[in-house]
Amino acid sequence: MAEVSTLSWSSFLALFNAQGLYQVGYAWLFGMTLWVTFIGGTIAFKTLPRQQFGTLQHRTFPIYFVLSIALSSGLLGLWTYSHPAVLTAYLEPCRGDVAQAYALAAVVLSQAANHSVIGPLTSKTMFKRHKLEKQEGKGYNEPGVSAEMKALNKTFAKLHGVSSLANLTAFLALLFHGLWIGNAGAGSRASYGSDA
Repeated sequence: MAEVSTLSWSSFLALFNAQGLYQVGYAWLFGMTLWVTFIGGTIAFKTLPRQQFGTLQHRTFPIYFVLSIALSSGLLGLWTYSHPAVLTAYLEPCRGDVAQAYALAAVVLSQAANHSVIGPLTSKTMFKRHKLEKQEGKGYNEPGVSAEMKALNKTFAKLHGVSSLANLTAFLALLFHGLWIGNAGAGSRASYGSDA
């Protein structure tokens, strides 16, 4: 039978430790990624006119990527601190602790690429397409659009695909990490958590 704990100020304050912060940080990052990737974006796409949807994504994605980079970097730092063998066994990706460090690094790298390269190029192409739609007086997908619009459409589709793939990579890496820590635990140092 589980032991019953009584909450006191000291036991409450003791919750604010590296292990607790790790769990909250992971929950925040995974929930945010799930929402942005599969729920919020879909609702906005179905609700807003296309150009307003594009402007919304242009405004919200940089914030999402910065938070994602910061949280995943913090998690990677805490993971490496609590699993110091990762630093010497980094060439052994089949080790559980090393695989988790790689998963977190994949999140950092994919979101950093989206924030600093892919996202800005996608937004630039999207706004060029909006401007050309106004000049031509027709939507990007209407018959008879210019060769320039067709080229912009092709570029936008490629960039959007790469951005989506990078974001999906981050989501899958976080899902893998969540399943791991849910089954094996997150900490290994006594000061960080249990040996789980």
